[in-house]
Amino acid sequence: MKINNSKLLVVLAFFAIYVIWGSTYLFNKIAVTELPPFFLASIRFISAGVLIMIIAKCLKFKIAITKKQFLNTLIAGFLFLVYGNGVFVWALRYVDSGFAALLAATQPLFVLFLMRLIDRKSMQKKSIIGVLLGLLGMYLLVSQKNIATSEGSALGIFMIFTCVLSWSYGSVFVSKADLPKNFFVSTGYQMLTAGTLLFFGSLLFKETWVSPLDWSEDVKLSMAFLIFFGGIVAFTSFNYLLKNVSTEKVATSAYINPIIAMLLGWYVLDERLSLQSIIASAVLLTGVYFINSRKRR
Repeated sequence: MKINNSKLLVVLAFFAIYVIWGSTYLFNKIAVTELPPFFLASIRFISAGVLIMIIAKCLKFKIAITKKQFLNTLIAGFLFLVYGNGVFVWALRYVDSGFAALLAATQPLFVLFLMRLIDRKSMQKKSIIGVLLGLLGMYLLVSQKNIATSEGSALGIFMIFTCVLSWSYGSVFVSKADLPKNFFVSTGYQMLTAGTLLFFGSLLFKETWVSPLDWSEDVKLSMAFLIFFGGIVAFTSFNYLLKNVSTEKVATSAYINPIIAMLLGWYVLDERLSLQSIIASAVLLTGVYFINSRKRR
């Protein structure tokens, strides 16, 4: 029974990081049109973190952690949520949600390079093919004239790539770091520390805070989804998978997220993808497939 339950948890966790995370691009895009990015992210993560800790307390999980574990959750929270997500949401002001999701699909390439540097393992043939296809896909994506000439798009694209690098290093870091054994508690600490840092970041950049009473209905619904599903459900699932499944397999969310994001962006926000973007996405995702289908050593 335990084995079946474990398999079911893995399946549900993958569904969360595939489908739910794929839809967060849309909801972040909706919310950031009205709210400052760091203010938005701080409210989202502090709210989710508080709720997670309340649930953990009700379930009688051990909340106490060591100083080293707290430091590691602080580092993970910064890599994933402060920079990896907070700056990413800021960049959504300059690029479409579907296009941003395609750029985020380069994560397995970054993970592979980082693991190559950290573990000093030689690349397999499939990995090399995957990297070359990934680089070609990235070039086709960002070299489009309509994107290159759009105001702020170049900066947005560059910052998204740095966010992907931050998230990728975070994935490698968490898979090896000493964190609270309970992945739910670990998520809660990461949310709270990241939300606090983003709160001060919002003050530092002198963002204009907007009362929830003045939010539109679309923003309220988006924030609720981002807190409960994008934060509590999906991010907890992500932390669970990093401790129970290989980092490369967790990175396969890069296959599905862009497709979900593109479909929702097209259907809800009337975002359009050029033929070159479609070809680029096919090349890029093929590269990701080669990277993740290689034999593990």
